[in-house]
Amino acid sequence: MAHELLTPDSCALALIDHQPQMFFGTHSHERTGVMHNVQILAKAAKLFKVPTILTTIAADTFSGHLVSEVQSVFPELKPIDRTSMNSWEDTAFRKAIEATGKKKIVIAGLWTEVCVAFPSVQMLAEGYEIYVPTDACGDITEEAHERAVQRIIQAGAVPMTSLQFMCELQRDWARSETYNGCMDIFKAHSAYGIGVRYAQQILGAHASEAG
Repeated sequence: MAHELLTPDSCALALIDHQPQMFFGTHSHERTGVMHNVQILAKAAKLFKVPTILTTIAADTFSGHLVSEVQSVFPELKPIDRTSMNSWEDTAFRKAIEATGKKKIVIAGLWTEVCVAFPSVQMLAEGYEIYVPTDACGDITEEAHERAVQRIIQAGAVPMTSLQFMCELQRDWARSETYNGCMDIFKAHSAYGIGVRYAQQILGAHASEAG
């Protein structure tokens, strides 16, 4: 059910077309924010062992390779390069999704109105549950992004944020095996992480003084 919380073993992640040319055309968000947020998704998926599909469009002839900030998280994964704007109409992408065995698919990409909306609408129609971290997406205008988000919500997709995805997988800070990994992601990619670093510094200084 789309109203259930995600768990590491219930979902898969698809990152679509986070490439230089697509970033150049993104004006709905501040681009570095999108870059941080897609890294949160990638690193959280890696940390929690969530099956992940990477895909690009015309990487060698037009859009450029997947940004290294994402590719470096999954050095073993070769992005599926497409000609189709709609990933779901690409046979290799469809097979990769099916191979995960998951029905809950988290999708983020550039641009929202095409590369996110098109596969989301079709996959929803075919019985998948789609979750979209909208802050790791972007479009040529704010209106284009917002209309796309409205469209996928009307079709049945669930909007969320990138940090929400990570926290939903962690759920309990007593889960020590992934606690440090989550803190590393917070510190590298969020304003909250600045506070975490500060607290660690102050507490460390006090501990030294007390010693």
